[in-house]
Amino acid sequence: MEKDNNRICLCPLEGIITTISKKWAILLISILGHHERLRFNDIMTTLEGISPKSLTDLLKELRRTGLIHRESFSETPPRVEYSLTEDGKQLCEAIIPLVRWAEKRDNLHTKTCDATCQSTCCPSKRTRPRKTS
Repeated sequence: MEKDNNRICLCPLEGIITTISKKWAILLISILGHHERLRFNDIMTTLEGISPKSLTDLLKELRRTGLIHRESFSETPPRVEYSLTEDGKQLCEAIIPLVRWAEKRDNLHTKTCDATCQSTCCPSKRTRPRKTS
């Protein structure tokens, strides 16, 4: 990425921005980043509201772009697990500042996280100091 005074070349984003700007992509990358590997139904449960078709399409897209790895096991019943590739892990690390910025931006996330978030590292799950009168 070339910097010319205050200008930044955005060309490197052209290929990946289409993929990671999809509705569930950043959330999926983050979820896989917090778990070693997950199965399809575990992802469905964590990403409340995503349809099976949308998740299937997104997994295929992220796999095609080299961000996630799909491993199938020859078992009965069949088992498939998804994990981040090295590029996916790097992307996950790169979006942490964005998540932290969103946390600080306002407290809107607290309203939704309190009810739905399952992550123990979520700020809404941290013990809040009690106010004393």
